[in-house]
Amino acid sequence: MQIVLFDDSLASKLLPFTYTRPVCELRCGISTMREKWEFYYPGVAFKFITFRPVLQQKWKSPDENTDTIFINGALFPNEKLVQLIRQLPTGGGLHNEEGRLLAFRNPDFQFHDLKLQSVSDSRLLAMPEDLFLQLGVSIEEDFARITAGRLSQGELQHVTIIGKHPVFLEQGASIKASIINTEAGPVYLAEGAEIMEGSMVRGPFALGEHSALKMGAKVYGPTVLGPHCKAGGELNNSLMMGYSNKAHDGFLGNSVIGEWCNLGADTNNSNLKNNYDIVKLWDHDAGRFRSTGLQFCGLMMADHAKAGINTMFNTGTVVGVGANIFGAGFPRNFLPSFAWGGAQGFETFRFPKFLDTANRVLSRRGLQLTEADIAILESVYNETANQRTWEN
Repeated sequence: MQIVLFDDSLASKLLPFTYTRPVCELRCGISTMREKWEFYYPGVAFKFITFRPVLQQKWKSPDENTDTIFINGALFPNEKLVQLIRQLPTGGGLHNEEGRLLAFRNPDFQFHDLKLQSVSDSRLLAMPEDLFLQLGVSIEEDFARITAGRLSQGELQHVTIIGKHPVFLEQGASIKASIINTEAGPVYLAEGAEIMEGSMVRGPFALGEHSALKMGAKVYGPTVLGPHCKAGGELNNSLMMGYSNKAHDGFLGNSVIGEWCNLGADTNNSNLKNNYDIVKLWDHDAGRFRSTGLQFCGLMMADHAKAGINTMFNTGTVVGVGANIFGAGFPRNFLPSFAWGGAQGFETFRFPKFLDTANRVLSRRGLQLTEADIAILESVYNETANQRTWEN
């Protein structure tokens, strides 16, 4: 049997983050959606069906005519769901109360003639803001799975801990001369992660592999920094997926930052409008702004985007893939992929120049863009040309 994580037609609602990855590679909590399912199927090599065909170059397609369990990549696992999925007969499936397909068992990716049963307690990613809205419960679920039956391995030096939720450090992780408040949730540090001196952290909070919270940082949970991130200043209910930096002072609140992003010194975002009105976000799928129904909603920044020092982002700003934002004043609330500029105007970050920058960034981590990575990024560049209105 093979396990396949699939993108459904609603994966486009999670743009701009799904321009460069399938839904199952989004991080929400300590782990990605894929990693959550891998916990329940240890040793299984997962395969994928992506809603953007170009992504299939990087994420392996399933074998045909093979007994297969297909699982929606936006679906959060729980013990009950996993048990129901394991019991599915061939041709059987699960859907939620709204009719969204959650999982099914078939030799091939075919929906017709499925015998579906309804599930009432499922939880899915639906919109980009869900990535910070669901952080709290996701951290606690991941924490319970990852730490069950294990003892903390890392080092605490002159640390004040307040609250009854646990602090768990993996091998090589450390916290030095900081205040950790776990009254609202646990704190987790992955292998090699470090909280530097003078930091103040309120859980739930997770720090990924070889990531660092810099001296004097102030963090309000639920917040997650994925692997190989650096963060300083003030953070509140925010997610950095991985390999991204906000290394200096400045505020980041109710926000989601993709991979390979950098926020320059004293970059700030607004997460509350001056008139306390409901925040609207740019919807790539609909091609217009939509109401989030939220009073607090900050910055949505896709992979490989950068912001220069002192950049100021308005409430509910969406930044596309590979954008480079800088200059005085507030740039507009939707910044298309490969935009270059700010409040004073834009030009296009031409693809060869972007690739030079991206390769320099990755080389600092001993990595480089693969042919599949380049094909994915070039497809985003071409597909989003109509959003860069200054080109027309």
